[in-house]
Amino acid sequence: MATTEHPAPGRLRAWMLEGLSDMGKGGGHQGPHAVPKPAHQGQRWYRVMCLTGVDYFSTLGYQPGIAALAAGLLSPIATIVLVIVTLAGALPVYRRVAEESPRGEGSIAMLERLLSFWKGKLFVLTLLGFAATDFLITITLSAADASTHLVENPHLNSALHDKQLLITLVLVALLGAVFLKGFLEAIGFAVVLVGVYLTLNAVVVVVGLWHVVTQEHVVTDWSNALTAEHGNVFVMIGLALIVFPKLALGLSGFETGVAVMPHVQGDPGDTDARPTGRIRDTKKLLTTAALIMSCFLITTSFITTLLIPEKEFEPGGDANGRALAYLAHDYLGNAFGTVYDVSTIAILWFAGASAMAGLLNLMPRYLPRYGMAPHWARAVRPMVIVFTLVAFLVTWIFDADVDAQGGAYATGVLVLISSAAIAVTIAARKAGQRKWTIAFAVIAVVFLYTTVVNVIERPDGVKIGACFIAAIILVSLLSRLARAFELRVTGVTLDPMAERFIRDMASRKIRFIANEPDQRDKAEYRDKLEQIRQDNDLPGEDFVFVEVTVLDPSEFEAGLTVRGEVLHNRYRVMTLESSSIPNALAALLLHVRDATGCTPHIYFEWTEGNPFANFLRFFLFGQGEVAPVTREVLRGAEPDRSRRPRVHAG
Repeated sequence: MATTEHPAPGRLRAWMLEGLSDMGKGGGHQGPHAVPKPAHQGQRWYRVMCLTGVDYFSTLGYQPGIAALAAGLLSPIATIVLVIVTLAGALPVYRRVAEESPRGEGSIAMLERLLSFWKGKLFVLTLLGFAATDFLITITLSAADASTHLVENPHLNSALHDKQLLITLVLVALLGAVFLKGFLEAIGFAVVLVGVYLTLNAVVVVVGLWHVVTQEHVVTDWSNALTAEHGNVFVMIGLALIVFPKLALGLSGFETGVAVMPHVQGDPGDTDARPTGRIRDTKKLLTTAALIMSCFLITTSFITTLLIPEKEFEPGGDANGRALAYLAHDYLGNAFGTVYDVSTIAILWFAGASAMAGLLNLMPRYLPRYGMAPHWARAVRPMVIVFTLVAFLVTWIFDADVDAQGGAYATGVLVLISSAAIAVTIAARKAGQRKWTIAFAVIAVVFLYTTVVNVIERPDGVKIGACFIAAIILVSLLSRLARAFELRVTGVTLDPMAERFIRDMASRKIRFIANEPDQRDKAEYRDKLEQIRQDNDLPGEDFVFVEVTVLDPSEFEAGLTVRGEVLHNRYRVMTLESSSIPNALAALLLHVRDATGCTPHIYFEWTEGNPFANFLRFFLFGQGEVAPVTREVLRGAEPDRSRRPRVHAG
């Protein structure tokens, strides 16, 4: 199939678009994640868990402080509610997601399969907007918290106390530079980083609990203050349920856990269609990570609430955004505290890397396939620059403030988890699993409630999400418009009868008649043939009718299968199914030309109606003014006019 010839690109352009020609082959895409191994290969699940953990576990760097700021003395109780929702809600949902999307597609792909045409595409674009919010705010929030740990370190505070925004921008730029050079997921590095970080946190927790136990008045003071402020335990639980949505940051990491699923080692008997071992071990990964994080969430919330003065959690306080680091310095000395700061900065920065990798794998999975991204969006490096610039903008808007970004982050996380809960509810219902359907429906209601409350209390999150959604939809539609006349058929396959028609015509002049199938009776083909002969003053009946049925006009790229048949013992007809009539016809003509070495001709009847309205019909529904659009697609695909198939309209 012909393609437009381009001059050799410059060195910079070639470097930026490196690997572009391999993008999208076989329905896949390139990205910073390593190519998934065969089903029985990969890494052990606990090693891959550490890759998830750089995102999930790193929230300990700021979660206890945010919880204390949001819930005050109720922070431990509200955190217990969070843990219950995690273990009884998010975990079962994503264990089911792992079953339904074993190739790491996640809940978005599950929902994509439920909706077709443009409504499905717009729904996916909306979810991608919230996913972009989640991942981009992960990058900016993690970098901001890393800079907080750096600035608040006693050894560096005097020199860096007013440089947090600059440091955050430098960290984001460094992240982008690493991806521009070429980033491969270092699972081994993630294992070491997570191991060291969790060990240091365990030391802080043990020391903190020891101080709580040995200083009996601490618990007494807390319980007395709690009772005086809130009355009885039922009021406390009620308030904890109300405050819980503000703690939703502690739910992050599950979507990443499913995304890295293709790297989990399966059983020798696993197949690509049903990787049973990989699914089982991914469930172990999700469960273990949730249990570890739950233990840390409860214990860190307890010790930070009891041991840190409330005023230190406020903006400008020493524990704001770094509660555990505050305890590490206060109870274990500045030497240990500095080691803890370095570990926290490293894992927070690596969490940003994981989020960037998630973005670079998520967007190419959908947008290029929808025709809603320019060609260069299939390459890693241009997208790294785009995402880095957006991260700069978000960091500048929020002034590198961890607390200010919490609402946007929580909104992105909650929308993705809510969509996952809805997806598995529908999947369970389709599978006829009544009990699971009810259970997942209840979980979905809980997460939807949490999302709504979070949006009402912190509308900045949904505003940021709406900005991302609007930007993605606008850019996607403009890109689709700009690429409307591309030859977007990935390959053409003819059945034996269609091949026979082509071989027969190759010895003479190859003439096709484009026909919109209606009754497909004898009179339809007789009248169409007579009209084409009169309009173009052609003798004889040596023509083959070509009929295209539009399936899903919102799809962009797909293969083309051509079937031949003889109708009414006289008329040769080739039928095609595609998302666009002009693109399908152009692809068929180029394929016939390349297969026979002859220039094919195709004859159309002019379409009645307003040209602009017909173009909109083509853009949205794959039909419209077929003749000029087919010619335009051919002109773009074959610049050599002498080799271009001929288009006739009368």
